Amino acid sequence: MDLYVYYKVRAHDAAALAPRVRAIQAALAARCAAAPQLKRRPELRDGLQTWMEIYAGVDAAFGAELERACAGLNCLIAGARRAEVFIDLAAADFASAALPSTDSTQCA
Repeated sequence: MDLYVYYKVRAHDAAALAPRVRAIQAALAARCAAAPQLKRRPELRDGLQTWMEIYAGVDAAFGAELERACAGLNCLIAGARRAEVFIDLAAADFASAALPSTDSTQCA
């Protein structure tokens, strides 16, 4: 599964938060073989940046470990951290389903 964690960061806290998040990601990557990414939206809204942490190919227990590791970051985050889980879309998931029409005008 892939884990996406997003949250708001006050622009004036970004320089203090980034090295902390990267250190946590490096420690978790060493233990869990995760391939972490840290991204942010390019725009600033009301003095806030939106950040996204991405962890590809992790197991279900990884989310709890990540939250424990990040518990001390709350003072630098505006609001809650939100997590979304995605899994790969496999062709086998649809093997028994009827093929949809290829006529794009029928998408309603």
